[in-house]
Amino acid sequence: MAESSAEASGSVHRRCVAHAPAERDASPGVASKWIRLNVGGTCFLTTRQTLCRDPKSFLYRLSQADPELDSDKDETGAYLIDRDPTYFGPVLNYLRHGKLVLNRDLAEEGVLEEAEFYNITSLIKLIKDKIRERECKTSQVPVKHVYRVLQCQEEELTQMVSTMSDGWKFEQLVSIGSSYNYGNEDQAEFLCVVSKELHNQSYGTNSEPSEKAKILQERGSRM
Repeated sequence: MAESSAEASGSVHRRCVAHAPAERDASPGVASKWIRLNVGGTCFLTTRQTLCRDPKSFLYRLSQADPELDSDKDETGAYLIDRDPTYFGPVLNYLRHGKLVLNRDLAEEGVLEEAEFYNITSLIKLIKDKIRERECKTSQVPVKHVYRVLQCQEEELTQMVSTMSDGWKFEQLVSIGSSYNYGNEDQAEFLCVVSKELHNQSYGTNSEPSEKAKILQERGSRM
């Protein structure tokens, strides 16, 4: 476990120093149960058993003091690892309990980079599956539309349809009869249904009409 992920690196480092004598007191030739890691300046304290969860990982080799692994230690005896400690926390916790737990401000891609560096195969697969699932959900989000119904006379219909812009599209025309009579000619009235796609907006968010759409609405309201 991280000795204190919320503390500044300096405070955590001082705690590592405080624990240093315990390791020095261990019996010669007996491997300590606890291992300290200095990841990017932040100290993590964990058990050898936790680091051995994946026999093919870098951390397993580190915990076993692999002679082929050139690993330096700081003055407290903690193994030095030049990686981002922010993303190492979720990796270490995964080795502890087998679950991937991320804060909202952490990107899955960042943890994937660390999992690949430490060669933790099961975690790599888990994160890739989550990223694939997330992208699939994003691509399947249905397109939302806003609809408007405009009222107009027959003589204004052609002009109204031809002047629509800013993404507004004609959907349907409904005749509502003849309410006006000028001389011997009846003026037919229509309801014109138009629609517009909503991009990057939550459902129910109002979409402000363009100036031309406003003019069309004003004409319809006077009918």
